[in-house]
Amino acid sequence: MIAQFLKRRPTEEVALKPTDLEFQRLKTAIHEELVETLDLSVVEQVDEDLLGAEIRRLAEEICFGLRRELDEAGHRQMLDELMDEIFGLGPLERLMKDPTVSDILVNGPHEVFVERRGQLERTDVLFADQPHLMRIIQRIVSRIGRRIDEVSPMVDARLPDGSRVNAIIPPLALGGPKLSIRRFASRPLSSEDLTQNGTAREEMLDFLAASVQARISCLISGGAGAGKTTLLDALSAFVPASERLITIEDSAELILCHPHVIRLETREPNVEGTGRTTQRDLLRNSLRMRPDRIIVGEVRGPEALDMLQAMNTGHEGSMTTIHANDSRDALSRLEMMITMTGFELPVPVMRQYIASGIRLVAHLARLKGGARRITRISEIVGLTDGNYRIEDIFGFRQTGVDAGGNAVGQFYTTGYRPQCLAQIEAAGISLRESLFDAKSVVV
Repeated sequence: MIAQFLKRRPTEEVALKPTDLEFQRLKTAIHEELVETLDLSVVEQVDEDLLGAEIRRLAEEICFGLRRELDEAGHRQMLDELMDEIFGLGPLERLMKDPTVSDILVNGPHEVFVERRGQLERTDVLFADQPHLMRIIQRIVSRIGRRIDEVSPMVDARLPDGSRVNAIIPPLALGGPKLSIRRFASRPLSSEDLTQNGTAREEMLDFLAASVQARISCLISGGAGAGKTTLLDALSAFVPASERLITIEDSAELILCHPHVIRLETREPNVEGTGRTTQRDLLRNSLRMRPDRIIVGEVRGPEALDMLQAMNTGHEGSMTTIHANDSRDALSRLEMMITMTGFELPVPVMRQYIASGIRLVAHLARLKGGARRITRISEIVGLTDGNYRIEDIFGFRQTGVDAGGNAVGQFYTTGYRPQCLAQIEAAGISLRESLFDAKSVVV
């Protein structure tokens, strides 16, 4: 197979480089020859280190005759990438090892993007062809006990390192397989980190921290990639260590800074179409597990009603996130999710239930240039004439963009003193009197 590949290449070509498409195709040919060489019936019985050493020896033998095709650096890279092809994620392995990469977006075999520090950039990573990309997707999916094929052409799951992976293939994906991997830092950002990177002012996080300690329920809203999970992780550090937390997620992403956490994750149906466990199933079960607080990673459907019931019946201080464009939109989406339960609750009853269960709404946005900001912290005071009465406490106002195309603006305090201060003070927590004085700070 390798000989056939080399016959297709003009002899006058220069040595292949790791970023060449021909390099990837040659690697694929060597990989297939390696697979044919191995006795797959005994692979699982061999120690992993011994297996790795033997495969590397075989790869070196196969590559020995390619000195004309590969320079020294290319030869070393070929061996490393062959090991990644067999044991890792192929061309994506070096991106998975890069701590600055937060998202890996594969649009096709020759089109791979990453996000670094909030900015999308195209990489020089290449797959040999669509079958090569499909083989890597199949490996990812099989490792997490799932399947992807024409019958089941979509997969959304979590990798062993916590990364979230989404794959979609034809016939649903036009032009070939697509793969998205969202990676998470091994260490969650703290409130100090959020202050230093400009996500929020210290005064805002002091108030949120006090609210968490005082068991005031909070809804965190924002668009995709706005930093909702990051803020939820940071706020969990302020839950008293004596309390028991239960987290419920579709794909486990939360890394809570707390000593007593029970993590629950939904399950998709098996190949027979049975065995599915939803967030609503887990939420109902969690009420029997003696939780002090319940944290829903992201509320998306009818579990919204069960979550509000928990917040209204002894589980104050629970938190969740929701996709929304602003604070009021978040409450409207909650109403829509409650209707998905099938109960025909009158609108005033729904709104009273929401206003009783949730006291604070923190909204985040991803601004131009990739910056994340807490753009609004609001208190739900109650209902007036059947409508929510929402009072803004803190906010962020974008004033423009700088020379680099990054958003700039001001954090501000409205001067409103939230009614929940009485509950915070009753919990023995004191906040600075000047915390709510109206002011603006340029950032």
